[in-house]
Amino acid sequence: MEHTPPLTISSSKGTFHWVMQRITALGLVPLSFWLIIFLNKCLTAPYINTLSWLKTPLNLICIFTWLVLVFYHAALGLQVVIEDYIATASIRFVAIWGANLSFIFLVLIAFCQLLNILSIG
Repeated sequence: MEHTPPLTISSSKGTFHWVMQRITALGLVPLSFWLIIFLNKCLTAPYINTLSWLKTPLNLICIFTWLVLVFYHAALGLQVVIEDYIATASIRFVAIWGANLSFIFLVLIAFCQLLNILSIG
């Protein structure tokens, strides 16, 4: 008698998810060092100097990239936790969907606030 699992999960989806977590983590390492420098600048330099430093193209790209990577990495990690600890498929689907929607909403708010700071200054 052959036993078949009730759910078949594609290994390629899991592999992609695993690889994306590692790629975002690798991207966050240098960007987080950059963020520490930026936060130090925010705490020690006058507001106008910090704003002009942030308005340079490289720094602006770094902060936007850091925001995207950190929220995407967090969404991937939370999805793994949800998949591991919620047994009911429908609740798991809604929880993952809700978490992803929340992270999209949070990154959009962060972008809007950053653009608001840059436009006011």
